[in-house]
Amino acid sequence: MDNITIFYPMYNEEAYIKRAVEAAKEAGDRMMKDGEIGDYEILLVNDASADATAQIADELAAKDRRIRVIHHDKNRGLGGSLKTGFYNAKMDVILYSDADLPFDMMELQKAYRFMRYYEADVVSAFRFDRTGEGIRRLIYSYIYNTLVSIFFGLRVKDVNFAFKLVRREVFNHVRLKSEGSFIDAELLCKANKYGFKIIQFGTNYFPRTRGVSTLSSSNVIIKILKELITLRREINSIQPVVKRR
Repeated sequence: MDNITIFYPMYNEEAYIKRAVEAAKEAGDRMMKDGEIGDYEILLVNDASADATAQIADELAAKDRRIRVIHHDKNRGLGGSLKTGFYNAKMDVILYSDADLPFDMMELQKAYRFMRYYEADVVSAFRFDRTGEGIRRLIYSYIYNTLVSIFFGLRVKDVNFAFKLVRREVFNHVRLKSEGSFIDAELLCKANKYGFKIIQFGTNYFPRTRGVSTLSSSNVIIKILKELITLRREINSIQPVVKRR
């Protein structure tokens, strides 16, 4: 029976952190009650937040043995936070999501069942409806997903959506290098090239209601494109090491 790590990369998430942790606890407790997992942990990666995120995270961890916190001394961005989370998770299966809860955390149970039923190594969710994000982000996302498909042969609908369920053994082979938002694509592309099985499923999407998303800023987009070009040769040179189930 597997155990699960639910981890959130966090930068200035004081408005969301308690709700995010509670949602993870509810999902973990439900799956334990239903006999689907043996145990779970909640890992909070504080990326040198400038608000009360660090203090709140430490207070939550002090009250619950299942909650762990890792603090970055300096801001490392999304890529650095995801690398910290994936490589410090202790359980067999790892879920990464954002603290603003872009989906109903109870969907974790469905995703894990899909992982077991279809013997998958990675479950990547896509959003049914993204109209609430605005036309500009929809266009950016379409272009980006198309570029990833062309350059790396990856057939995933929603590359950057923060719902990735991954078996820890994947990281015995996949070594992530991205420091920015290209890291989602890097993870999926490398896992695919190594021969790990990726499946997808759709979920309802709940846009951020507080704070500001920087994913469509010009600086973020430029960094994504630079890392895409820099890592293209490395990713495409990967040879399969596992047989697809």
